[in-house]
Amino acid sequence: MLEPDRCAAVLAVQPSAEATADVLAPELAPEGFACLTVYSVALYASPTVRAQYAERHAGHFPQVQPNDIAFAGHALVLSLVILSQTLVYKRGVQHQLSRFHRTVILLILSTIAIALLLAWSGWLIWLDFIILLSLLKLYVTAAKMVPQAWYNYQRKSTVGWSIENVVMDMTGGILSLIQLVIDSVLDHDWRGITGNPGKLGLSFLALGFDTLFLIQHFVLYRGAEHEDESEVAVAADPERDRLIPPAAAV
Repeated sequence: MLEPDRCAAVLAVQPSAEATADVLAPELAPEGFACLTVYSVALYASPTVRAQYAERHAGHFPQVQPNDIAFAGHALVLSLVILSQTLVYKRGVQHQLSRFHRTVILLILSTIAIALLLAWSGWLIWLDFIILLSLLKLYVTAAKMVPQAWYNYQRKSTVGWSIENVVMDMTGGILSLIQLVIDSVLDHDWRGITGNPGKLGLSFLALGFDTLFLIQHFVLYRGAEHEDESEVAVAADPERDRLIPPAAAV
């Protein structure tokens, strides 16, 4: 499954800083991929979690493969690299985290902390704690896709956006779903599909939103005019105002 980091794959040229802050803010991705990494590793390698899963699913084990761990870990490392770059290089206003998502991140971390305490105290089984992490990852992914789809609608354009990332993401979502179905069929356990909400949910999010993005790009806003990237970049960051107006520079 390929889910390109939406912090890097969204519109490279965007005129409104406020409209896209939630999409571009790089703090969202590491949090989500950290949840996905722990979720995948636990379902694949934790004897406790796997035993609890088998007890709940008539003796069957989770449909998680090494490539699921590799994907999550790889994405986590890259998203952390991108986040670290914002600490070194100058960060434009269009890359700032909104107050709303600051609050959401705090709530997510608080939820994880509370659930962790409940699991340690025995009030919550570890399997349910792991599933909670996958649901938090699904929220983070949706939180990055919804603003992009809405912003495309507002602009009536997808100019400046790498559609190749969307195609790769959709391809990964399809292949991931196919793998999940095949693994469940071979294990004679159809519940194995719904028993992996993280993988299933990410596949459906990829298929749903990427289909919408492709329709926006190739059908709805196909004839949108190209914008001047340098002018739009200046409009998005007030600190990049020109010293000489464009007309005077000609």
